[in-house]
Amino acid sequence: MRTANGDFVIVVSDQASDLLTCYGKRWGIETLFGCFKRRGFDLEATHVVAPERLSRLLGVLTLAFCWAYVSGTWLFEREPWALKKHGRLMVSLFRRGLDWLQRLFLPLCGNYSHTQAQTAAQFLSCT
Repeated sequence: MRTANGDFVIVVSDQASDLLTCYGKRWGIETLFGCFKRRGFDLEATHVVAPERLSRLLGVLTLAFCWAYVSGTWLFEREPWALKKHGRLMVSLFRRGLDWLQRLFLPLCGNYSHTQAQTAAQFLSCT
């Protein structure tokens, strides 16, 4: 099949089910895992394996992911950045929000006002 912008989506399987719907859900999960791993929080570097601790850590990372994504969306709405030729963003909304929050809360990495810090904290209260 083709997407709305004309790109091909080719999926091969011996299953006759609604394969593209399942693949779409899987791709969303893979993207989330990427944010939890190398492209974001570097979860595997913690070496946490105890189920209870891992569960708590995933809970905290879920909140942090939501905060970073909402922050990135808010930043994009305030000041949209250009799309690449293929129509996708140069940096994901999650990554943009995470980078902004890191600079905001690490005083050595940027100059942000008290007002901007309060705005970022309001995002967390909503999630």
